[in-house]
This record gives sequence, C-alpha cells and structure tokens, in this order.
Amino acid sequence: MQQYQELIKTVLDSGSWQDNRTGVRTLSVPGAMMRFDMRDGFPAVTTKKLAFKSVVGELVAFLRGSRNAAEFRALGCKVWDQNANENAQWLANPYRQGEDDLGPVYGVQWRGWPAYKLLDAGQALQIADAEKNGFRVVAPIQENGAAKVLLYKAVDQLRECLDTIIHNPGSRRILFHGWNPADLDAVALPACHLLYQFIPNANTREISMCLYVRSNDIGLGTPFNLAEGAALLHLVARLTGYTPRWFTYFIGDAHIYENHIDMVREQLTRAPHAAPRLIISERIPDHAKTGTYQPEWLEKIEPSDFSLEGYQHHPPLTAPMAV
Repeated sequence: MQQYQELIKTVLDSGSWQDNRTGVRTLSVPGAMMRFDMRDGFPAVTTKKLAFKSVVGELVAFLRGSRNAAEFRALGCKVWDQNANENAQWLANPYRQGEDDLGPVYGVQWRGWPAYKLLDAGQALQIADAEKNGFRVVAPIQENGAAKVLLYKAVDQLRECLDTIIHNPGSRRILFHGWNPADLDAVALPACHLLYQFIPNANTREISMCLYVRSNDIGLGTPFNLAEGAALLHLVARLTGYTPRWFTYFIGDAHIYENHIDMVREQLTRAPHAAPRLIISERIPDHAKTGTYQPEWLEKIEPSDFSLEGYQHHPPLTAPMAV
C-alpha cells in the first residue's frame, strides 16, 4: 500500500484548505490515481486495521439493492447509521421513509436503476421495441397538446455487465453508474464511488476494473472503497471465468479532513506490511472451473464468503466521520 501513503503525502504537501457541507475543513487536491496489480495481492491498508467485515457487509448490501441502514447493520456494516439517522438535512427530507431509510442509494441504482421512456403515442414501432426490451407502459401523457406514452423498467446494471462480459467481452461499454441525477434530492448521500468499468481480455482471461470516485475522504473512505472495489472485481471475475488483474482507482476531489490529520500522519510513520490475499468461499461457483454461468449468485453472496489470508496490520486508528 505504498501508493496509499504517497497519496497521503501528496495531499498533505500540496493540498489547499477548503470549506464544505460538513463544516469540517479539508486539505484537498483535484485529481489523483492509484493502480494496483491484483497479482501482487489484495489492496488492504496495513498501516492500520481495515474494517474488512464492514467492507464486505456493505458490498453485500449493495448487491442486494438495500436502502435501509438496518439491513446494512444486519450484514455487519454500521457506517450508514449516521447518514440515515443523524444528518439534519436528510431527517427533514420529504423523501425519507422513516428511521434507517437512506433513499435509493448505491445498490438500488446498481441493481434497479429506474429507467423511463417518453414516446409519442403514434410511434408503434418504438413502443413495441421498448416493450421487447423489458419496458412496460405505465401511463398515457399529454405534453404540449401531444399524446405521449410513459414507459418504465428497472435496469439491473450490474447483471447486464456480467452478461456482457460473458457474451461480448470485447465491448468497451461494460460499466455501471451510481449517480442518478433524478434521485439526488431523494438520497441521504449522493454516490461518491459512482462509475465502475470492467475491461475483460478474452485472450489472456484476465479482467480489470476502473473506478471513478468523485469525492474521497483519504483517511477513512479510501481504504474502505479500495477494498470494496477490489472485492467486487474478484467476485465478478469468479462468476465470469476470469482472473483479476488491474484495479485502477481515480479520485476527483482527494481530501483529508482537518480532524484526520493526526491519524494519517501516524500512518506515515508505519512501514506497510505485505499485501494479503482475498479468499472467496468455495461455495461460490467458479465459472472457469464449472463452465456454467450462474449470475444469480450476486444475490446469494454472504459477507462470510470473503476472507483475507495473511493479513498483517498495524494497530487500529480511529477518527470521526464527517456527515
């Protein structure tokens, strides 16, 4: 995790102070990148203890399309509790559906992106094509005196990515989004890690992933998001018959909160340990061995299906999360 320490140094040395919605200043740098070769091990931070159970608990909740902090907690992840129940703006939001509700956050968009088409009522071929592709008519609409038809479907973006990896691995369009402009006013926290792209190589049977994070808290968020993204890459590789290779991590606004400065400086005094290996339970089918494509396992994954082998780390460090 030398790259992570270099990122901390860069932000400390060249960042500028900025105010933000949380009320806690940040040292911020625009634009940062890290690139990890999965053959060298799993990118788990070793200069402090990674909350790995929480990481995989959150990932499983996302895979299940969860929008409720209680479901995250049941899977071993408590990081959403404050956003659900202690964010004053969210508590006053008319879209909030009671205690623990988060709105249509990450997993909802990953597994059930709400897609709409507004078509002219006379365009029979367009309507028929949309229905063939899974849309259903929900209502007739009058717009500026013209008759229209509103159609809807929930798009399982992640499942479509797996399908494309299997059937069209040469595609450069294997990606999914968490940033839905129509839902930004109806979520406890708009997506930070918002764009994932898978890049399979059918010749080498290796698969890589690029992740774009619009805003990243280097002290707490980056280690968590790195591990979660790498775990997702390994899982997708397992279910599609590939070997994980490159994981490239892009950050838009890379920042360190003022009350995290001591924590990250302490990490810089600690020598990183060797990277561990990620182990996925044998109960999860390996497409490379079975030859059978079983994407339904996206919904069957449990946090206990992931473990780290050979994970050595320095003592834990804690810091408050800005909400």
